[in-house]
Amino acid sequence: MLSGPFREEEQEDYAHMRGWRREVVVRCGKFLSRAMLFTLGFYWINETHRTSSSEERRVIADVSERPGVIVSNHVSYLDILYHMSSSFPSFVAKRSVARLPLVGLISKCLGCIYVQRESKSSGFNGVSGVVAERIEQAHQDKLSPMVMLFPEGTTTNGDYLLPFKTGAFLAKVPVLPVILRYHYKRFSPAWDSISGARHVLLLLCQFVNHLEVIHLPVYHPSKLEKEDPKLYADNVRRFMADEGHLILSDIGLAEKRVYHAALNGNTVPRILHQKDD
Repeated sequence: MLSGPFREEEQEDYAHMRGWRREVVVRCGKFLSRAMLFTLGFYWINETHRTSSSEERRVIADVSERPGVIVSNHVSYLDILYHMSSSFPSFVAKRSVARLPLVGLISKCLGCIYVQRESKSSGFNGVSGVVAERIEQAHQDKLSPMVMLFPEGTTTNGDYLLPFKTGAFLAKVPVLPVILRYHYKRFSPAWDSISGARHVLLLLCQFVNHLEVIHLPVYHPSKLEKEDPKLYADNVRRFMADEGHLILSDIGLAEKRVYHAALNGNTVPRILHQKDD
């Protein structure tokens, strides 16, 4: 858009772009994302917006209605395309993604939060601190893009909900839960155990694909949940499972890696790293 946005630590910060330039980027991004879904056979997307029937969820004291982060179950790479076409939020990505052709430009336009995956800082000043800061900013400033996180940390077949990481809940602000369901007869849009190219090819062979999206009411944390991010994450997970008729599972990424290793005929790791939030 003729000139680059503010740069900080080698990151082109499109998240703080303002005015007509930001509007053009968002509108183009939404249109192109929806066009890609249309090409893949998602001609109609069934979206439902549910309102809260609980008085507790409507009583909000001294906080904005605007959530700071969207939390969604994770089924496929198609989830990202949908969320881009719906709200064009910022995602968390490896810093190396910014240097990839085309994908890097798209990630910059999204205002992605670039992090070093190898950084295992346990303090609030690490990756979690950066993400929480952006969530807080999105909560307070309506011009800032929403942050989109998949708290499960990996994909499922769409029927289960894995344990949530706490990164989306450390900022202690309201979250917007979204549930994605892919209905199919022959080929599942869920992507796990086959190559990306093969998955796209088989998806194109299924001329019509179906996506159901359930937008749940904004979840406002209680005082106790604000003090305990793990409790906050667990309660939101159970809320999404109840509303979306999903099955809670304790299986995590470590077990999934063992499963994939067995599928590929590789040696199963002898030691599983302790699950880490």
